[in-house]
Amino acid sequence: MRKYYFTSEAVTEGHPDKICDQVSDAILDDLLSKDPDSRVACETMTTTGLVMVVGEITTKAYVDIPKVVRDTLKEIGYTNPDFGLDARACAVITSIHEQSENIALGVNETAEHEQGAGDQGLMFGYACDETPELMPLPISMANKICMRLAEVRKKGILSWVRPDGKSQVTVEYIDDRPKRITEIVVAVHHNPEIPHDQIVKDIKKHVIMPVCGEYITPETRFFINATGIFAVGGPEADSGVTGRKIICDTYGGMGRHGGGAFSGKDPSKVDRSASYMARYVAKNIVAAKLARRCEVQLSYSIGVADPISVFVNTFGTSTVPEEELEKAVRQVFPLKPAAIIKHLQLKRPIYKKTAAYGHFGREDEEFSWEKTDKVTDLLHYFEAKE
Repeated sequence: MRKYYFTSEAVTEGHPDKICDQVSDAILDDLLSKDPDSRVACETMTTTGLVMVVGEITTKAYVDIPKVVRDTLKEIGYTNPDFGLDARACAVITSIHEQSENIALGVNETAEHEQGAGDQGLMFGYACDETPELMPLPISMANKICMRLAEVRKKGILSWVRPDGKSQVTVEYIDDRPKRITEIVVAVHHNPEIPHDQIVKDIKKHVIMPVCGEYITPETRFFINATGIFAVGGPEADSGVTGRKIICDTYGGMGRHGGGAFSGKDPSKVDRSASYMARYVAKNIVAAKLARRCEVQLSYSIGVADPISVFVNTFGTSTVPEEELEKAVRQVFPLKPAAIIKHLQLKRPIYKKTAAYGHFGREDEEFSWEKTDKVTDLLHYFEAKE
């Protein structure tokens, strides 16, 4: 019997880095809603009283960046100067130029050249049968805690909660199967007048137990605002930058990561679109019960349509040879950038919603890469081999 413990963390929508991800994706959505062929690589930085937006944008549309920034901050909940960032009064600085023509040459589709990848790189997708959404249990629980923190704040259930916050969940595994949650860490930005014991009591009752109750045992340990106070939070406490929470965005460290961030990038960037396709592939393989765990790697060269490599790893859980799974993936799934974009409908303005609480494991209609509509095709492939 092999016993081990695995930990994943997540952050709320009011975390400084997540503010930046949401601003970048809100700008992307605004442009795609007006010009679906917009090319966007938009980065955001925030600190006390300031949001800066920089990057490369080529579009036929116009976006009022300061308005998008302020609307996003207001939606998150930064509407009070005491929080260190106020949607109405903060400074917004922009520095935007067009996409490099050298990059565009490799991406633009012409009669002589099909759309290639927007950059070189390697992308991973992962799925497992630990949860109904086929995600690892630690990151699933961590994200749901953070979503609940936002819910109790916005609904007024806990009026003292402020926008910033983090969670961390440790799960005990026995023979690679999750058994129980052993530790939960929550850091919640709060009104300085609320006593610490009230914070602990409220978070356990209104946040942790509704989300994690079935996995909690009498031995589970809780660390809630372990320093005793978290009254200064958001960009006043830490600067934020787009793309700095890529592990929270994906699988919580379970499964590998190619290193490319998602937010602020249009789908011609395979960092984003191919990562979504890799998740789609892995999830369908697990949903088809061809494996209990599955990791898929895709790699690309800038300007080239076909992936350089396709790799499937099932960690010894597959019911068919992995070499055959790789052949099935190439036959069943569209892997060229233009085909990925078309199949997953990635030119829609759907990205702001992805920028907090994870890009994977959510059943919302916009998340086309979470569908399991290729299960039948995969099974037919292997039936034809028999």
